[in-house]
Amino acid sequence: MEDKGNKSLSRRDFLRIAGLSASSIAAGKLSSNSSPMTSVEVAKSHTAGNLRPWWVQTVDEPTTEINWDGMQRYDARMTARGQGFANYIGQAEADRLTEIANQVKKQRLDNNVPGYTLKDQAINAAQSAYTFGSRSFLGPQNVETPMERGVPSWTGTAEEAAQILRAAMRHFGAATVGFVELNKNTRKLIYSYDPDGKEIVFENVDEAYETDGKRVIPDKAKWVIVYTVQMSSESLKRAPTVIAEQTTRLAYGRALDIQIKTQEFIRGLGYQCLGEASSNSLGISPAFAVMVGLGELARHNRLITPEFGPMVRVFKMITDLRVQPDKPIDAGIMKFCKHCKKCAEACPASALSFDDEPSWDIQGDWNNSGHKAYFEDSIKCKTFQRENAATNCGICFAVCPFAKKNKVWIHDWVKTGIATFPFLDGVIRSMDDAFSYGAQKDPEKWWQLDLPEYGIDTEQTTNDE
Repeated sequence: MEDKGNKSLSRRDFLRIAGLSASSIAAGKLSSNSSPMTSVEVAKSHTAGNLRPWWVQTVDEPTTEINWDGMQRYDARMTARGQGFANYIGQAEADRLTEIANQVKKQRLDNNVPGYTLKDQAINAAQSAYTFGSRSFLGPQNVETPMERGVPSWTGTAEEAAQILRAAMRHFGAATVGFVELNKNTRKLIYSYDPDGKEIVFENVDEAYETDGKRVIPDKAKWVIVYTVQMSSESLKRAPTVIAEQTTRLAYGRALDIQIKTQEFIRGLGYQCLGEASSNSLGISPAFAVMVGLGELARHNRLITPEFGPMVRVFKMITDLRVQPDKPIDAGIMKFCKHCKKCAEACPASALSFDDEPSWDIQGDWNNSGHKAYFEDSIKCKTFQRENAATNCGICFAVCPFAKKNKVWIHDWVKTGIATFPFLDGVIRSMDDAFSYGAQKDPEKWWQLDLPEYGIDTEQTTNDE
């Protein structure tokens, strides 16, 4: 664990250290360029088809070690989400914990506890009322196809297809978008069974279809579309309260809207697009996000992105429209997590690993084996949520040093230091503690904030021409 004495680092010391790091990095960059560059210019590059800081490098293999030969397709019914929780602790215990959560929530409502008041509960309930449309594997299929319009299907190169898909999905509300081709390895990231019990099957057919027992993916549908949706940092820093929970629900609602529109857009081009039939279905979202370079797997066993840290939710679809695949990235995130451990220290359920190195050993059948990670104890996590939080949690997201709003240049330089100077990781973690960046914020004050649309910053990946 970190030496708490380091927390006395002053803001002046922070600026001095960061300035030295910035100067060194800038000097190194300028030595290879013929003309001076501003910090903004230095920071602009493209990886995974998205506008990224220059220090985010594409790599052939992800920073998470994978044993493809030892991996099998995972049965989503084995997760600890939803009904799966009862499979591990028994239905009676699950019902007892649910009743406790309901009592805690009611008591806090009656006592007007900030974060659980009537207005908090009302906005949370509103986020659950998805009005965007109905979720389905095959999509609404309402848009006219090219055949129905009397014209050929859209044609273009794989690069052009990726470009127009990324443009459309960003316009629909996706934060970042990436693509990966399904092969004998990456097919293993598609669930064998969806959470609702339907088997997911690959068949040599022209059209996808669904029956009472299975969902069929045509062999020719070989490309996975992976996208992130931002969550509000200001909201999640009120975790674990209803105010924090509602930003998660908002992200899922927005993702559903993006899925439906993308399915219809691709249908309008003359191709198929298969989506999540229910929340967290079809395949392993963080794994696919790692494979397409949207981020790295982190200590809390979730995705951390260079742009938004952990403040995203990840979703995926499958299409037979050929797109240019993206590569994984190395932004120093996994290396930083080895030293930081802040999320594990903050976890009230003690559900996260303190190990110095990731492991091949899973904590339970709710984890998918075959890769090296900091596996979490989902039973401890879910039990805490029902017994104490009466909501979902998210503290591990909120305290993460990457969960910062990049309002000043120095935050970019800190991330640059993480990526290029790993020996600074411990110092940067201590600076994060010194400024109390991960401290929980007052839920009541959230209602007084003048937040942007959806409570998020939509300019971090902007590339205006």
